[in-house]
Amino acid sequence: MKKTILVFLIIFCFSCKNEKHKQDETIQVEKIRPSVLLETLKYTPGNKPMISVHRGGKGLKYYPENCLETLKYINDSIKAIFEVDVAQTKDSILVLMHDNTLDRTTTGEGNISNFTFKELQTFNLEDDFGNQTKFKIPLFKDVLEWAKANAVVLTIDIKRSVAVEDVVQSIRAVEAEDVSVIITYDLIQAERANAIAPELLLSVSARNNKEFEWLLHSGIPTENMIAFTGTRLSPDSLYTKIHSYGIKTMLGTLGNLDKRAETRGDSLYNVWVKKGIDVIATDRPFAVAKAINE
Repeated sequence: MKKTILVFLIIFCFSCKNEKHKQDETIQVEKIRPSVLLETLKYTPGNKPMISVHRGGKGLKYYPENCLETLKYINDSIKAIFEVDVAQTKDSILVLMHDNTLDRTTTGEGNISNFTFKELQTFNLEDDFGNQTKFKIPLFKDVLEWAKANAVVLTIDIKRSVAVEDVVQSIRAVEAEDVSVIITYDLIQAERANAIAPELLLSVSARNNKEFEWLLHSGIPTENMIAFTGTRLSPDSLYTKIHSYGIKTMLGTLGNLDKRAETRGDSLYNVWVKKGIDVIATDRPFAVAKAINE
């Protein structure tokens, strides 16, 4: 009799524990709310073209790249989204920085991973012309909070030394999911990012039909995608196909295409929009804004 009661108690306790685990899982699932960007940045015919500012703003005198003050300066003048780069300090703090070293963009020298955040604050940021500014390397957290407060979308390029999990944790910590897009460069990165953060919009690489087909046959929902089609023009048929799945296209004009427009006329940006480009990722945000809004 005692043995029967003992068996019953063990089964009862196990059942209660299992039920609690299921309830905890349900609560966890309910906490993950899809970003509003899955809806607001999906492709709809007739949408106005958008501008994505490369590295948060380049080639601006006294306004360095990946600098919070530069984002604010550009945002005061034009409507845009901002691509920023996230790196990690020696003491595991996330900051904005494109290069592995401080040499090109700051008054400091050496690898960023060799400095704590406090040590980095002894350096100043420099613009693309070598001019020293009073601005400091910004915390990723501060940039997220500014973006959230001002409803500014960030596309986030995660450096190789940084774990995607850490970036997602930072986004969730300040509840910035509705202004955050994670950049991925291949199918493996995209699938992993989607597994870690299924609520977020991803910039996925779809430079040709083959890459796009890989994405379509992956486990990533199409509503979680914005398609980066590379830094060269693709056939119009690719843009049409991507649009048929409700996905926006992004063209990187930064580099050669920006130079072509600067030489031959900024009206080229409108030509590319008519081909099927929804987002222009550029180093010339003011010129693009003027061209597409005329």
